[in-house]
Amino acid sequence: MSQDRSSVEAVVQSYFDGLYDGDADKLGAIFHPSADLRWVEKGELQVLTVPDWLDRVRKRASAKAEGKPREDFIVTIDRSDDKTAFIKVRCQLPPRYFTDYLVAMKLADGWQIVSKSYRYDLRE
Repeated sequence: MSQDRSSVEAVVQSYFDGLYDGDADKLGAIFHPSADLRWVEKGELQVLTVPDWLDRVRKRASAKAEGKPREDFIVTIDRSDDKTAFIKVRCQLPPRYFTDYLVAMKLADGWQIVSKSYRYDLRE
């Protein structure tokens, strides 16, 4: 299973790189098209489809282009079997500091993120 763990870690590294670089194509390659992003804002659940999120990524300046510091890491990977992983990560796109909960599944074409729920803190 260690090879599978490194495959999951590679997907997460692509996620971190895509976020920091603002690379919607890289992110689109690791997210299943039916996935969505979920978070709570002002007490209400918000849901965004991956295509709509990738459109937002394309339109905003990347953290890399703005010279913002990068810090991202895997907190934990929890595997229930050889085809399902729950991944908790921390990353930042200052002034937002995120905790993301990603669900990845091993599909016919390899590992893909099928769900993302997150929260963030705003810092100066």
